Order: sequence, then C-alpha cells, then structure tokens
Amino acid sequence: MSRYLTLSALAVLFLFPLVWSGYASLEEPSNYLEMAGFGEGLGTYATNSVLVSVMTVGGTLVVSALGGYGFARFDFPGKNLLFLATLAILMVPYATILIPLYVLLGYIGLQNSLVGLSLVFVMFQLPFALFMMRNAFEGLPRELEEAALVDGCGTFRAFTRILLHAVRPALVTVGLFAFLASWNDFFAPLILLNDGSSFTLPVAVVSMTQHTFGAIDYGMLQAGVMVMAIPCLILFIVLQRHYVRGFMSGALRG
Repeated sequence: MSRYLTLSALAVLFLFPLVWSGYASLEEPSNYLEMAGFGEGLGTYATNSVLVSVMTVGGTLVVSALGGYGFARFDFPGKNLLFLATLAILMVPYATILIPLYVLLGYIGLQNSLVGLSLVFVMFQLPFALFMMRNAFEGLPRELEEAALVDGCGTFRAFTRILLHAVRPALVTVGLFAFLASWNDFFAPLILLNDGSSFTLPVAVVSMTQHTFGAIDYGMLQAGVMVMAIPCLILFIVLQRHYVRGFMSGALRG
C-alpha cells in the first residue's frame, strides 16, 4: 500500500507543472491564435522542428546501429581507443564547440541549414547511442548470427533481417532520446540558425514571448510549452514499454 501511495505522490509531483502550464495557457485562449500567426507562422516552425527531429533520429539510428554492431562483433586495431574517443565527446562542454561548429558548417555549405543542425545533434547523440547499441548487440547470443550465416545469409543481411529486430528496444530508446534532444534544444538552433524561416519551435516560442523592455508574456509562454510538450508525451506513452526494456538491458549490461 505504501508503495502505491509513494508512486501516486511522485506522479502528482511530476504532473503538476504540466497541468499548471496547461491551465495557465488556457486562461487566455487567444494565446494560441497569436502563436499561430506569429512571424512565419506556427506551422512553419513546427515543420522545421519535425524535419530536424526526423533527420536526427534517422541519422542517429543508422550510425549507432552500424557502429554498435561493429564494436560488438568485430575486432580491429584501435577498437577500444576509438570507442573511448567517441565517449569522450560527453566530456566536452556543449556550448564551447557550437561556434567552431558554426564556422565548420559554413565551410561545407550547411550554415543556417536544418540539415547542418541535424548533423550537430547526431554528433552529440552518438556517445550515448553507440554505448547503448554496442551493449545491446553484445547481449545477443552469437549463435543467433551464426545460425543465420549457416542458412545462407550474408553478414549484412543477418544484421538487417535478424539482429536489428532482436535489439528493437534499444533502437526505440536511442531514437526516443534523439527525438527529445533535437525537439527541445534551444541553444544550438539559436546559434546555428539566423534566418527566421528556419527557426525551430524552442527558438520561435522564446521570440514570441519577448516583448518591449524584455517583458515576458507568460500566458503565451505556457501555450508554447504545451505545444512542445504534447508530442513528447505521446511518444513516451506509446513507446514506454520498449523504452524501459531497452534502457534497462543496455544500461545494466554496460
């Protein structure tokens, strides 16, 4: 009984800010109408966020799945050093390399680009994603892969047809983390994007709520919070079972 009371109290504690934001945003329904017509339009900013999130999730899944499989199944010179170097990205302060990345994106023609922003997000997601995927593949019995090879599958076909299905919870976990990071991030789009038509939702919401002399429209801010939070909540609820299984299996083995 005490466990259920504790869980209920924690649920109320975590849900209260969201409920309060929803209530505050609905006190003046015109907030949502003002958001819809601000600047390039809420639809443009939402589309930009969706595109960035889709590219980030796709890129992170492809690179981390292939990389995790390689680190788990193949031996090559410098394997451990390369893996540690990838994890070392976590020790680099996030904000300190955004300006160099901005200059680098200019050299390759991806400055002020949603594709360039997505590549930056993928880079920052790789340490966690590779760690999860390597552990997930290491947790699979080698007999599963060997049986596929005996049946005539090549290495890549066994990887795509059998092993990826076996590590689906880890893939869901990695994809969900990549989505949340790219969907909610404010600082990187603020630095890397300078065209209003390319802004993502976090940057647009901050711009909407800023008024004369730095005054903040808190009603509109709460409306923006709700617009950004709803997709995250839906995805988390739908994928919760896979997320928990993937996170626990990968983390515990690591």
